[in-house]
Amino acid sequence: MQCKNPFALIQPNSQGILCLVAALVMLTLSDSIIKWLSPQLALHEIVLLRSVFALLVIFVIVHLEGGITTLKTRRPALHLLRGSMLVLANMFFFLGLASMPFAEAVALFYTAPLFICLLAKPVLGEQVGLARWLAILLGLAGVGIMLRPGSEVFRLVSLLPVLAALSYAAMTMMTRRLGMQERAGAMAFYIQIAFILVSSLVGLGIGDGSYNQYDNETLAFLLRAWRWPDSEEFLLLVACGFIVGLGGYLLSQAYRLAQASIVAPFEYSSLPFALMVGYYFWGDWPDWIAFAGSGLIIGSGLIVVLLEQRKQYRQKPVATRLG
Repeated sequence: MQCKNPFALIQPNSQGILCLVAALVMLTLSDSIIKWLSPQLALHEIVLLRSVFALLVIFVIVHLEGGITTLKTRRPALHLLRGSMLVLANMFFFLGLASMPFAEAVALFYTAPLFICLLAKPVLGEQVGLARWLAILLGLAGVGIMLRPGSEVFRLVSLLPVLAALSYAAMTMMTRRLGMQERAGAMAFYIQIAFILVSSLVGLGIGDGSYNQYDNETLAFLLRAWRWPDSEEFLLLVACGFIVGLGGYLLSQAYRLAQASIVAPFEYSSLPFALMVGYYFWGDWPDWIAFAGSGLIIGSGLIVVLLEQRKQYRQKPVATRLG
């Protein structure tokens, strides 16, 4: 008697949700490794080595998807621009992560759906209704609460995850432009190539540490001199690369297997995990103001997702809804 694959018995939408949650756990672990290494190694060095190891995973995925021929593209410039936006998003986020509580940085990054709404009209020509504008204003109010302008705890570094979210939203616009014409493995490949190119250029420009003359942990993370990691750091970078490679693939699989409107709300499931990681490793626990701001940001993002889900439902033919 032949055994069936138990995963195949799960509905596609449920498979997508499982893939997304697994991807978010992996990517949160990757972020925590980078935060852990930030006092010792330079950001451009971490990104370069992580991407090299991630490519090993992606090559396996590309082979399974049909081989090296699947990497051919007619839009290399758009791939490069998309990759550059994600490089910027990572740079801003990791620089903020170096000197911010883990969960707060993650919560501020969740403004990305709001920026996607803001960019939808000028970039894609999509209409943004009153309800979405209200959700955007609600989310921006949450950002204002978390940044606490005018207070003694306000720090400009808190703006970095917000800039990361804006860059990520721009990358999402380009992903929509590429549409379904490219395979997930190919898109992941070009992203990692962009990381390797940019981090190598940055390392060649500032990797000697001559610009690291500031008493600031965020700037030190960016400007620190390159040095070869010790054995423990090297193993963490290898793990980080493999986690990113597999996590990125699972993220693509989640939106391939399931409807985006169904899996998107589960994007926020990484925040409780980020809270646990931040508290366990660094003793970070947000105060009530940070919780309030996070609640507004997440609530506004969920409103945007639910509005999008309702819009897609209304656009479906009646027979499709009933079937």
